[in-house]
Amino acid sequence: PEKQSICIMPAAGGDPSVLPTPDGDIGQLAYSPDGNWLAYYGRTGRGEWWKHSQLYIIATSGQSEPVCLTDQFDVSIGNNSMNDLGGAVTMSPLWAKDSQSIFFQISHHGNTAVNRINIDGTGLESIVDGAGVVGWYSIDHTQSQMAYFQGTMTDAGQLFIKNLKTQKTKQLTRQHQTTIRRKNLGEVEEVWFKGPENNDLHGWIIKPPDFDPAKTYPSILEIHGGPLAQYANFFMHEFQFLAANGYVVYFSNPRGGRGYGETHAKAIWNDHGGADVDDVMAWANHVKALPYIDESRMGITGGSYGGFMVNWVIGHSHMFKAAVTQRSISNRLSSYGSSDVNWMREFAFDNEPPWKNLENYWKQSPLQYIGNAKTPTLVIHSENDFRCPIEQGEQIFVALKRLGVDTEMVRFPDSSHGISRNGRTDRRVLRLNHILRWFDKYLK
Repeated sequence: PEKQSICIMPAAGGDPSVLPTPDGDIGQLAYSPDGNWLAYYGRTGRGEWWKHSQLYIIATSGQSEPVCLTDQFDVSIGNNSMNDLGGAVTMSPLWAKDSQSIFFQISHHGNTAVNRINIDGTGLESIVDGAGVVGWYSIDHTQSQMAYFQGTMTDAGQLFIKNLKTQKTKQLTRQHQTTIRRKNLGEVEEVWFKGPENNDLHGWIIKPPDFDPAKTYPSILEIHGGPLAQYANFFMHEFQFLAANGYVVYFSNPRGGRGYGETHAKAIWNDHGGADVDDVMAWANHVKALPYIDESRMGITGGSYGGFMVNWVIGHSHMFKAAVTQRSISNRLSSYGSSDVNWMREFAFDNEPPWKNLENYWKQSPLQYIGNAKTPTLVIHSENDFRCPIEQGEQIFVALKRLGVDTEMVRFPDSSHGISRNGRTDRRVLRLNHILRWFDKYLK
């Protein structure tokens, strides 16, 4: 939106007062206990999504402009970490009882932590951090203990209590532990590597259970959606499922996503299929060179923007022997007229609709390059996907059919864009089995 405002309506009725906020996004409002302040998350500028979400406060009197408390730190406020089991929520700012400090989440380098800062912008401190993702949290009335949910790469999430005075932490739950102990989860390796412009990039490798370094394995590259999000130190059921079936599964955070600074996030602005694909291919080549990877049996998959990336890659590279594109974008021109965020995407395309710059939209459409594709590709799409409507998947499917490339399309009726995270259980199981079936056909 061009402009969002904060209005305060008297409880007894009457005219609202409008607080003086700049152009930009506003959300997650929270009143201070003394009623003198509102805290909120937001960013300035018209549609400049690549900017970090920041923590602001504004006087409820309306007598002063909002103050950004976090602009001196190159970190994204809130939770931008992805997983497929839930719990990774963004909490509203949480005020201390004395209204002098605020607790809030940050997403940084594959983790989501809780920090606290004073309302004068000083005293930033880490409250809950480490390798993992903090979702829900709350503080007791004495302000001495914080209860919180935290998940890790090998744990879907537990509840903890931290004593803010002694800094001691106690785990309260051990849900799913019996089930997990019965399973032989794959070993997770965290990797930092250099990108094509000598840029630092971050990824993870999950090896199959009972991994034997003397053997070679088929592999699957996973690419996240968004793109303004991050893979994180958080349990991904899909990844462990594929690893349990004998695949090395690897995933990273290429440019265009969150968690690695604004320069990293802005790198693909009006250049989709540029730095993001360069980074993903650098990651694929890094893993390809590992001694236990069979380079003749490499697969690729991703959903939403990750599906866009799969469509792009198969039109530019023959490295992968099988692909699964999910809830994808293929044609920027037609998606403008069918997606529920059509006009909002103008911001990322030089603030112009497609009829003013057809060449720019087409240049950033994977369908332009699909004539080069040879990779057998499974297309998975939901019929009630309003973010990336099913006609986007249909265009890739029809093009591959016309080219004589082996392809199938699996359609899920009455299902939405988020089928992998919040769809019906039976359909989530079916989706995973279709993915496994396709990769087994070509990589085993």
